[in-house]
Amino acid sequence: MALGGFLLSGGTVWAQLADKKVITLAAAKKLAAAAEEEAVKNKWNVVIVIVDDGGNLLYLQRLDETQIGSIEVAIQKAQTAVNFKRPSKALEEALVTNNRTPILKLPGAIPIEGGLPIVVNDKVIGAIGVSGVTSQQDGQIAKAGADALPKILGQ
Repeated sequence: MALGGFLLSGGTVWAQLADKKVITLAAAKKLAAAAEEEAVKNKWNVVIVIVDDGGNLLYLQRLDETQIGSIEVAIQKAQTAVNFKRPSKALEEALVTNNRTPILKLPGAIPIEGGLPIVVNDKVIGAIGVSGVTSQQDGQIAKAGADALPKILGQ
C-alpha cells in the first residue's frame, strides 16, 4: 500500500531530485585524447587521468615510457581539483607564494600543478590530472584536455 502511494506521488518525488551532468566514459576518452595530443606534440611522456565529481577514477592512460610513480600523482592531482573545486596549482601557489604550510596537511590535497576541474554550468563534474614532466608542463597538458570540453559538447 505504501509503495502504491509512493508511485502515485511520483511527480512530487521527482521534483525533489536534482538533475546533474556527469562525465561519460566516451567524454573522458575524448578529454584524455586532447591532453595526449598536447603531450605527444611536445614529446612528453605522462599519465593522464579523468575522475568524476566524487574523485573516482573514470579513465587512465599512461603514455609509453612514463614512470609508474606518475600514476598515483596524476590521480591525486585530479582528486585535488575535485575536492577543492579549483586547480591544484592554486594550492601550490598558496603554499609557495604565501607560505601556507597548513596546506600540506589538508586531506585529499596535493599542492602541485597539473589538476584541473572540469566545469559545466558552474558545476564541477569531474577533473583531469596529469603527471610525468614538470608541474608546469603537466598543467599545460591538463589545460589542453580541459579546453577541449566545449568542442566535445558541440559548443
